[in-house]
Amino acid sequence: MPSNAEQFVKRWQQSSASERANYALFLSELCDFLDIPRPDPSQADDFANTYVIDKAVVFQNLDGSTTTNFIDLYKRHCFVLEAKQGSNPQPESAATLASLCTPRRMKRGTAVRGTHGWDEAMLAARGQAERYAKALPASEGWPPFLIVVDVGHSIELYADFSLTDKAYLPFPDPRSFRILLHRLEQEPLRRRLSAVWLDPLSLDASRITAKVTREVAAKLALLARHLENQHSPKAVAEFLTRCIFTSFSEDVGLLPERSWLSLLESLRYDVANFLTWRKPYGRP
Repeated sequence: MPSNAEQFVKRWQQSSASERANYALFLSELCDFLDIPRPDPSQADDFANTYVIDKAVVFQNLDGSTTTNFIDLYKRHCFVLEAKQGSNPQPESAATLASLCTPRRMKRGTAVRGTHGWDEAMLAARGQAERYAKALPASEGWPPFLIVVDVGHSIELYADFSLTDKAYLPFPDPRSFRILLHRLEQEPLRRRLSAVWLDPLSLDASRITAKVTREVAAKLALLARHLENQHSPKAVAEFLTRCIFTSFSEDVGLLPERSWLSLLESLRYDVANFLTWRKPYGRP
């Protein structure tokens, strides 16, 4: 756990005012914590604002007029981020005292965490982020990620790697798309967030699968060429096909777990025994 993780979490877990009071500072310090660049200063030329807090976005109204809103944090080709500020639940006596002592003009946050109202507020923030993404000029392109932040509490990720706004879905899945702030002590989660900022498409499982498939295909081709120095191409093709099918059978549970892998590992440094073992099943 990094030395500054505990301090970062402790500093922000107590935040409970309105998001306007906290979100810019929180996001800047989050970037420092993740060791990634802070947002840039805004410029008069909005197209130059590729990574900024309060990115202007224009909505067309039905009467022909326009309304300008602002994305809490935007990075072109990476994400649209919408920030909210929840508040922690309080004992009834403390809540009553706070209501008497706190001036009415001071906000205590969007909703109390752990309540139905908080869940609804987070869903509404996700919808707002998506509307902002849709309102961006075509020249900006589709951001692969929507991020919903409850300042000092959680960070939610939604992804659409098609870059067509077909469906922003919880990322990586509905069970783990919400990262609670205290869990940022875990390095894999910090790496995931850093990738959203720096290289979001590297998190696309289909691209990873395609890359792995290409690498495996290249290794199989090299293996086939070596085997063909001693055996016919037909025999080699049949042998490798059996190996691939057996690996697939183990992966989907048709064979006992690790049975095939354990056999290969046991014969790794005993090629002569491997050749003897496979003879009854056909040979290259």
